[in-house]
Amino acid sequence: MARMTFDCRRLLAGGFGLLIGLFLVLLGPAAPASAHAALVATDPGNGTIVPDAPNKVTLTFSESVQIVTGKIQVLAPDGSRADQGEPTVNGAMLTIPLRSGGGRGTYLVSFRVISADSHPVGGSITYSVGAASAPPTAAVDDTKVDPVVRALIPVGKYLGYAGLVLLVGPALVLALLWPHRLSRRGPSRVIWTGMGLVTFSTLMAIWLQVPYSLGTGLSDVRVGDLRDVLGSTFGAVMLVRLGVLCAAAMLLRPLLKGSGESRTDLALLGVLGVAALATWPLTGHPTASPVAGVSVVIDAIHLAAMSVWLGGLVMLVGFLLRQANERELAAILPIWSRWAATAVSALILAGVIQALIEVSTLDGLVNSTYGRLILVKVALAACVLGVAWWSRRLVRSKQAETEPRGLRRVVGVELAITAVVLGVTAALVQIAPPRTAEAASTVDTTSTVSQTLTSSTMALRVDIFPATVGNNSIHLYAYTPDNKPLTVVEWTGTAALASKGIEPIAIPLLRITDFHAVGDIALPSAGQWTFKFTARTSDIDEQTLTMTANIS
Repeated sequence: MARMTFDCRRLLAGGFGLLIGLFLVLLGPAAPASAHAALVATDPGNGTIVPDAPNKVTLTFSESVQIVTGKIQVLAPDGSRADQGEPTVNGAMLTIPLRSGGGRGTYLVSFRVISADSHPVGGSITYSVGAASAPPTAAVDDTKVDPVVRALIPVGKYLGYAGLVLLVGPALVLALLWPHRLSRRGPSRVIWTGMGLVTFSTLMAIWLQVPYSLGTGLSDVRVGDLRDVLGSTFGAVMLVRLGVLCAAAMLLRPLLKGSGESRTDLALLGVLGVAALATWPLTGHPTASPVAGVSVVIDAIHLAAMSVWLGGLVMLVGFLLRQANERELAAILPIWSRWAATAVSALILAGVIQALIEVSTLDGLVNSTYGRLILVKVALAACVLGVAWWSRRLVRSKQAETEPRGLRRVVGVELAITAVVLGVTAALVQIAPPRTAEAASTVDTTSTVSQTLTSSTMALRVDIFPATVGNNSIHLYAYTPDNKPLTVVEWTGTAALASKGIEPIAIPLLRITDFHAVGDIALPSAGQWTFKFTARTSDIDEQTLTMTANIS
C-alpha cells in the first residue's frame, strides 16, 4: 500500500511538472511577433523621396532569408502593382524588380520572408518618387501570424523535446546498463513512445510551417504550399530527421527485443542519434548566430546532454530502482552517477556558451523577454542541480542500493522540475534573442532633410544631407506643377541662421541636368537655418523659394 501511495505521488509530481511545462509553452510565445531577422537597410530608404523612379527595390536583413511565394509586392500610388518578374534573394539581400515608367507619388513595399532560423519576417516600407502622396494600402497584412498556429508551434517543440528524452536516454541505458534478467517490455514502450513523439512533432512542424510562413490558418494548408515548405531548407532538415528516425527504428528492434544486437548496430545507432540531434539546431537560432558553426555544435551537445540525463532518470525511477536487485544497483548506480555528472557538466557549459552568444550583454539578459526566460531557466536548473547533488550523495553513501525508495523520491522531484525546464526551453526558441533587437537598432536611418517647395509655376524638391553641423550636400530638383521636369537655366542659393547672427552664406550650386543641381556648404552651427533658392528658367522668368531646416 505504501509503495502504491508513493508511486501515485511520484506520478502526480511528474504530471504536475508536465502540465506546468505545457502551460509555460502556451504562455511563452504570446508576444505579437516571432520574427528573428531584422530589416537593417533598404534602397530606396524607408520614407525617403527620390527624384526618379528606381528600377528595383532592395531589402537587406540581419541574416539570410528565403522568399515566400506571392508575399512580396510593390504597390504604386494608384494601388496597382509596380513590381514585375520574380524577386530574387542572395543571402540577406532581397531584390524586387520594378516596371519602368513609374509615376510620381508614394509607393508601398510589403514583404514576408523566412529567416534563417525558420521564422517568418513580415513588414512594409514606403518611398516616394518626386513628391510624397497618400500611400496605397495593402489588401493583406503580411505581418500577422494566426494565434492558434503560434500557440501550437511551441507545443510541438515541447513534444519533440519530450520524445528525445524518452528515446535517447532510455536507449543508451538499455544498451549499456540494463540487466539481462529483466524484461525489456517496459523500456521498449518508453522508447517507442519517444520515437512516436519525435515523429509526430516533426510531422506537426512541417504542417504548421505552411500557415506560419503564409500567415494563414490551420485549414488553409494546400498541397502546393506544403510542397514549397518541403522544398525549403526547413523542409529538407525535417525530411532528414524523418529518414533518420526510420533507419533508427529498424536498428532498435534487436535492442528492444534483447535478441543479441551487434556492436555495429549500436555504433550506427550512435551515428544516427548524432544526426537526429543536429536537425534541431539546423532549424533554430544557431543557424543565424554570428558563429553559426559553433552554435550548431553547442546546441546539439546541449540537447544530447539533456536527453541522456533526463532519459536516464526516467529509466531509473520507472524501472531500475523498482526492479533491479541490490547487487545490480551496486553495479549500475556508480556508472550512471558518472554519466549524469558528465551530462550535467556538458549541459551547463553548453547553456552558458549559448547564452553568451545569444544575449551577449547584461542589459539584454535583464531587459528582454528572452533574457528573463534564460534567468528563469537558470533558476530552475539550479533547483534541479541541488536535487541531483542529493541523489548523487545517496548513491555514494550506498543507501540507494539497499533502500532505493528514497532515491526514487528524489529523482521524481528532479523529473518534475525538468518538465518545467523543457516548457521554458520550448517557449524560448520562439522568442527573438537580444542580438536580433541589436541588429534592428542598426537599421540605416537617414538624417536627410527633404522638403518640396511649391509656387504657381514650380515645385522644387530640396534634399539636405546629413543635416548636421559641418559639410552638407544639397540636391535641388525642379518640376512643373503637373510633375514634369522643369528646365532651369541658372541656380543660386543662400543659407542663414538669424538666431545666432549668421548672415546669408552663398551656396555654390552646380547644374547637373536640366532640372537637377547640387551644392556643398559647411554649416558652422546647429539651429533652425533658413535656406533661400532662386531658379531662373528663362531670361526674364525666375522663382525664389524659401524653407527652414533643423541642423543638428
